[in-house]
Amino acid sequence: MTIDISNRFRRMLQEERAMPPLGTWLMSAAPGPSEAIGHCGFDFVVVDMEHVPVEVGQLPEILRAVGCTPAEPVVRLPWNDKVTIKKVLDAGAQTIMIPFVETAEEAEAAVAAAKYPPVGVRGVAAIHRASRFGAVPDYLKRANDETMVIVQLETPEAVSRLKDIAAVPGVDAVFVGPGDLSASMGHIGDIGHDEVQAALANAAEAAREIGTPIGIVGPNPAMVRKFLDYGYSFSAMASDIAMMTGRARDWLGELKGQTAEKQQKTTSAY
Repeated sequence: MTIDISNRFRRMLQEERAMPPLGTWLMSAAPGPSEAIGHCGFDFVVVDMEHVPVEVGQLPEILRAVGCTPAEPVVRLPWNDKVTIKKVLDAGAQTIMIPFVETAEEAEAAVAAAKYPPVGVRGVAAIHRASRFGAVPDYLKRANDETMVIVQLETPEAVSRLKDIAAVPGVDAVFVGPGDLSASMGHIGDIGHDEVQAALANAAEAAREIGTPIGIVGPNPAMVRKFLDYGYSFSAMASDIAMMTGRARDWLGELKGQTAEKQQKTTSAY
């Protein structure tokens, strides 16, 4: 039996689609909610190991949960660290996102950590989850081609070097982090600021000029639509926790508002 280990996320970015791939962030750090959100229609979900207390030992359970759904997992690492990159890939991640890449040299280090020799320095083990515990006999020969590396640009300096960073062999896509970019531009918490939006639009244009896929995340559909209009190749929207708590607040506010309105009418009747 042949086991398919081709990278589905890479195929998504190569396909002609009516709508670019849409995803969301997983902040719950739990298999159950991750599986549930994977069945909602998202093309991909980002397993966040940077701002969420997900350790490498927990990662396989989340990947198994998402693997039961149509969504493709993208694992955002806590840092550009070759040991963590190796462990995450061995745990079964195929598409990884490296945060806070500032230079082409840092991008080169990320790619090297993700690729087996002679391309890189990833340590070799025959039996792990990525090789289906040895059931994929040619895994070591195919892994370099199927591993996708996305580097995240989060400062004006990094964005200004987008073309140089994207030109590094093995960098498959770039991803602009609007939250950190706005903070480093002096507009923390305000990704809608005109200066931030201009920087985001310029980044999309630069990536389009060189033919490199570029991703981003937005807090709501309106912002995501704006990013796609700028030319972003793929976009995440909010997170599982943000959508859950937002719906809860809306519904609770609706009920409380109805109760307050009823009390007001009752009081005014006397």
